[in-house]
Amino acid sequence: MLLEKKIGAALFEVIDPELGINIMDLGLVYGIAVDAEDNVKIVMTLTTPGCPMHDSIMNGVRHRVNQIEGVGHIEIDLVWEPAWTPDKISDRAKERLGFG
Repeated sequence: MLLEKKIGAALFEVIDPELGINIMDLGLVYGIAVDAEDNVKIVMTLTTPGCPMHDSIMNGVRHRVNQIEGVGHIEIDLVWEPAWTPDKISDRAKERLGFG
């Protein structure tokens, strides 16, 4: 569980370059799992299937998680269901983006 928390904290440092908000506050990460060998599976989405920042964000996730000591293999499962919607954005990020 400790490694999952470290990964979650690290993903706050991965910024969507178009919005300038981290992927955790945007609600793009749906789940983080770590197995007995410290292999990591991240289930996440992007704001749209044709997101032009796809490679940048995915590379950012992989790079940042690779920096955490003890992490084994990293699998990123990019899903489109459930679809991302703006209601997944944290209140803090909504304020920064001028929502509500």
